[in-house]
Amino acid sequence: MKTLLETLQGGTAYLEKGATESPRLCMELLLAHVLDCERMQLYIDFDRPMEEHELAPLRDLLKRRRAGEPLQHLIGDTEFYGRTFASDARGLVPRPETEELIELALKTLTTTKPATILDLGCGSGVIGLTLAMELEETTVTLADVSPDALALAKENTERHELESRTTLVPSDMFSGLTEQKFDAIFGNLPYIPTGELGALSKEVQHDPKLALDGGPDGIAPYRIFATGALQHLTPCGHIFLEIGDDQGEAICKLLTDAGLLEAVSHTDLAKNERFVTAVSP
Repeated sequence: MKTLLETLQGGTAYLEKGATESPRLCMELLLAHVLDCERMQLYIDFDRPMEEHELAPLRDLLKRRRAGEPLQHLIGDTEFYGRTFASDARGLVPRPETEELIELALKTLTTTKPATILDLGCGSGVIGLTLAMELEETTVTLADVSPDALALAKENTERHELESRTTLVPSDMFSGLTEQKFDAIFGNLPYIPTGELGALSKEVQHDPKLALDGGPDGIAPYRIFATGALQHLTPCGHIFLEIGDDQGEAICKLLTDAGLLEAVSHTDLAKNERFVTAVSP
């Protein structure tokens, strides 16, 4: 009978052969998930025997991970901005760069103290809910066209006990928001050109296509966003967008043409153009 340590080593080797990123960490997280324990506990109990009823689900998870299914989908959780959120195939897996969008926003919003925030195309809700926790007096609207994504966002709202400060709205872009106005609008909208979807990594291709496909040139959703954003912003309201790394100039122009001010693109830590901000008159 294999010990826990032997299982950990064998699973790591299996993932390495499949060119899985960070195979040791993946194996530790999958094993801890199956055993319902913390990663540290794996090394405390390294010599304990593994039972077949534990190994069977672990084998299935390893096969799926080696085939490219995201780790977050397999364990049902993801870490974002120091907190744990539910994550699965219903919503886009949050990227590390999106944490930088939060940092960029907080530099502005902690001084202006917005009363209302809209997370448009919210997916799992991590942007809006994180801001609700960082800005304690703020109320947040999570809007998405996907019922599955909204159900996931609702789970995260309940997990972090933010029901009293969060509203979930089914909305195709701004269509479900009537005449509501917000002090800040966030959007991590689809920005991958349709023709490039097939070249994405195996992991990313498990994300909902609806959350990835930005149309022929990748900025179709931003055209729609630009036409509706101004009427949903309070005076001097802020826009924060995550974009593709060659789209800053085009999206800034869309926002400026729509009457928004101070449209500027920003780079991420890797020096890739990644965010756009703007302000309403």
